[in-house]
Amino acid sequence: MRGSKPGATSDGGQDTAAVPVSQSFHIAAHEIAARPLEPGLYLVSTPIGNLGDMTIRGLETLAGADIIACEDTRVSRVLLDRFGIATRPHAYHEHNAERVGPKLMEALEAGRSVALISDAGTPLVSDPGYRISQTAIEAGIAVIPVPGASAPMAALVASGLPSDAFLFAGFLPTKDKARRERYGRFATTEATLMFFESPNRLAASLKSAAEVLGADRPAAVCRELTKAYEEIRRGTLGELAVQYEDEAVRGEIVLVIGPGTTPAPSNEDADAMLTRLAADLPAGKAATEAARLTGLPRKQLYARLLAMKAASPEGGA
Repeated sequence: MRGSKPGATSDGGQDTAAVPVSQSFHIAAHEIAARPLEPGLYLVSTPIGNLGDMTIRGLETLAGADIIACEDTRVSRVLLDRFGIATRPHAYHEHNAERVGPKLMEALEAGRSVALISDAGTPLVSDPGYRISQTAIEAGIAVIPVPGASAPMAALVASGLPSDAFLFAGFLPTKDKARRERYGRFATTEATLMFFESPNRLAASLKSAAEVLGADRPAAVCRELTKAYEEIRRGTLGELAVQYEDEAVRGEIVLVIGPGTTPAPSNEDADAMLTRLAADLPAGKAATEAARLTGLPRKQLYARLLAMKAASPEGGA
């Protein structure tokens, strides 16, 4: 029943069957009633630094939910206290997911509403929330996004780099060899790349990126976004690597790197493709299709195909 106090488990944790103390939240001196939620799993975005970025819908969802699941109750309690939400959050993170996840699913299957939040930003982005989300979807339970702050999106729009196509690849590996391999995997991806990186590894990571992806490739280091010491540095990977080489930095970092380009195929590869296509298509259509696949000029490919046919033993027949 609503209005009861959250219980405790024998291991000192919280009983996920407990329900909120109240259904309201505060904005300044105003108390606002929250409507009860339909049963389901609500993925609620929270601020990445500035608490003023919390959305009204997010507050209403947290205040109206039967259960709030979070990564770190101490971090989430700051947010909840700031807006007068009395519900006690339940810890759900990578270390207790196997134990707590089934309890959350029991609550969902019993028709309760569960709001899932991360320490900052949008749930399921580099956190274990995707596990409970996948399980809920498989069980036919509604999964409802409540969008808001996102560090990768904030960094993307602040970087000044192309935003028509982008790829967020999470945390970079801690070891240099693995980090270089990760960069190499996306070297020709024709989309702006975004990575989370530790401040302790930023200098080494930029150096590796410049060597693997090219020192002239545009990039941006976005640090402490929305916080008091927010900093955005833009330049080439080579320039940024030099800037951070001997500089100690702190805080949370999103590294944004401009899109790559697919290298043009060699003459041998282009000839092989033309030969395969010309076996089934007229010369003009073969050249058109090869141009679409390679990005090379159709006129150039058509001329190349005619020259190949003329030099063949059949004499171009």
